[in-house]
Amino acid sequence: MLRGRILLESLRVGADVTVPDVRVTRFGRHDVSGSTVATQPDVWSFLDFEAPDGRADELAEALAAALLPDDGWYADFRSDDEHVVVFAGRAFRYRKGDAAGREEAVAYGRSVGTPEHQLDWGD
Repeated sequence: MLRGRILLESLRVGADVTVPDVRVTRFGRHDVSGSTVATQPDVWSFLDFEAPDGRADELAEALAAALLPDDGWYADFRSDDEHVVVFAGRAFRYRKGDAAGREEAVAYGRSVGTPEHQLDWGD
């Protein structure tokens, strides 16, 4: 089972992510003003989800098409063995524990403006 999170503020206006079998497991709004940058809102809407492993590619493609390219927004999800990190127009998929795969995603995040302290998705 895939499990992940998206920040609703990271979606382009008018974007809909429609992937069969995705189930919302939790959602809420939180003050994150201590960890945002000037161009990001101080309150974020978190949406946690899960989906069957077989939906990973479809979900990554849908998120890559829906995310804002500004500020390095990303969404991520994990399976038992893999981690998928998705930016606008680009997805990274690597095995858990693969330091080189993780670093490739982190380097890309830096290149598109993801604040350093937000590159903390871990494995």
